[in-house]
Amino acid sequence: MKIYNLFIIGAVALTMVSCDDLFEPALENNQDVTEMYNDPQFARGLLDNAYLALPYSDGPVSDVATDDAVTNDLTSNYMKMATGSWTSEMNPVSQWDGRYHAIQYCNLMLENADKVKWAYTSDVLDSMYCDNYKGNAYALRGLHLFYLLRAHAGMVDGQLMGVPIHLHSEDAKSNFNLPRSTFKECIDQIMSDFDNALKYLPMQYGDVAEGGVPAKYTQMGATNAEYNRAFGTLQRGKIDGRIIAAFKAQVALMAASPAYASAQAATYEDAARYAAASLKNIGGVNGMQQDGWKWFTLNSFLDKFGATDDNPNEIVWRANIDENNTLESDNYPPSLYGNGRVNPTQNLVDAFPMANGLPITDPSSGYDPANPYENRDPRLKTYILVNGDKEGATSGVVNTAADSKTLDGLNKENGKSTRTGYYMRKLLRDDINLDPANKTEQNHLQIRIRYTEIFLDYAEAANEAEGPKAHVGGADYSAYDVIKAIRQRAGLGQNGYDAYLEQCAQSKEKMRELIRNERRLELCFENHRFWDLRRWKAQLNTPAKGISITTDANTGNLNFKPVQVEERKYDDYMYYGPIPYSEMLKYDALKQNDGWK
Repeated sequence: MKIYNLFIIGAVALTMVSCDDLFEPALENNQDVTEMYNDPQFARGLLDNAYLALPYSDGPVSDVATDDAVTNDLTSNYMKMATGSWTSEMNPVSQWDGRYHAIQYCNLMLENADKVKWAYTSDVLDSMYCDNYKGNAYALRGLHLFYLLRAHAGMVDGQLMGVPIHLHSEDAKSNFNLPRSTFKECIDQIMSDFDNALKYLPMQYGDVAEGGVPAKYTQMGATNAEYNRAFGTLQRGKIDGRIIAAFKAQVALMAASPAYASAQAATYEDAARYAAASLKNIGGVNGMQQDGWKWFTLNSFLDKFGATDDNPNEIVWRANIDENNTLESDNYPPSLYGNGRVNPTQNLVDAFPMANGLPITDPSSGYDPANPYENRDPRLKTYILVNGDKEGATSGVVNTAADSKTLDGLNKENGKSTRTGYYMRKLLRDDINLDPANKTEQNHLQIRIRYTEIFLDYAEAANEAEGPKAHVGGADYSAYDVIKAIRQRAGLGQNGYDAYLEQCAQSKEKMRELIRNERRLELCFENHRFWDLRRWKAQLNTPAKGISITTDANTGNLNFKPVQVEERKYDDYMYYGPIPYSEMLKYDALKQNDGWK
């Protein structure tokens, strides 16, 4: 018996040692944050993680939860959200975990950047690298907080609340049970982070010639070669002053919008001023890229575009070039070996005016219901594939009719065929072949923010601040001037005259409608509509419609019949997203937005 007991005791002792090893890994298996001080590559990894966490998508995601599109992916959480299943537990637009993880990386960088040996060859170079990384960390922290706020701010007992603000890195001993800051406090913090970033970052990365080193670093003894290593061409792709200026306009416009205006965190004048400052970088309206509305069609440009190439005037910020066929595989029609995933609605098609600029509802527009795609805004067929259009490297004709003989037809096959009578064309390259026998890939450019958006931000803010033709925020142009330039480059108007624009220019209310519609058209399928509708407190429950096209057996003419495709089921409190249910269970200091459970 004694021998047996000794055996048991020995086994328990061995087990305890094994557990200690399991839960307390050897030191060589852990990298303490202090190890980054002599390992700049490890330190840069913190910033890399904050960049990788940015919530950008290569294609449409949230658009299918609006009146602009539906998806034929019947398992889509976005479809479930739009049709009545949006809860604090099922929230595809939640940003809580991803943004806070990224903010943790930013805080670690800010707390430790001064302790890292970034360059051993030169103290000046070391200091410039440090400035670069601190500036990026401030900018990224502000940007991640912006996306967090947009997704989770909301009304709590009559007050507009934001999210908990984390300005320090956390460890196991930190207090995670923090109350929410007000919406205004969050906006102030975002702008403060952006302003701090501007103290460290150049307006634009790029190599400078002899004598072009900024005075701050000249006084430190920096050479041209050193400055160009820290802030030159090879740094392009990271956040710089131009990008921060653009995001300040975005943040201010959101804060001034109807859903958030009660917090008095920013005004439309603020938004117009920030947008004008951003647009100054390309010369204002005169610098508007004339082919900016169809940048994704410029195949020869995309094929030559390199990782460190300077951006054209349309692009404020982009990700790297990637050679693939993912968007095409997802969204080409079935006859072209695609999955037809995103289906534009009739609602969106009807929002495109006639080529003369008049809405199709205007009796004098010339709209013909029997030929609905004739003499329309050129952007319509550039962004949306309609019945009879050609697509892909083989220029295959796509028949979306209900009586089509192919799977491209309306509702021919669940999960593959169009549900609306349309397929998405925007963002797709027309020289991709998905035929398994001859499959090709091409360069794609993911744009994170482009100047057209900033032009539209300015137009909206300036009109709301002082009306259609006022110059606001230091700009020498008006909302009217911006919208005129956008519509002219799209080819709208008749004999050089845009009658509808001139009509709208007589009223702030009419100009508001036009600006919002131009924003809808220009930015469709770029994941803006979901957030725009909410900040405007606009109608969320407009049913998604489609078109059923059939051929008359007697005449051979096409018949066009509007059909309802999908209900939208949002409650009024859903102008604001919820705090995740899991967080509410863990922390009693958090209060949920009104209406959510």
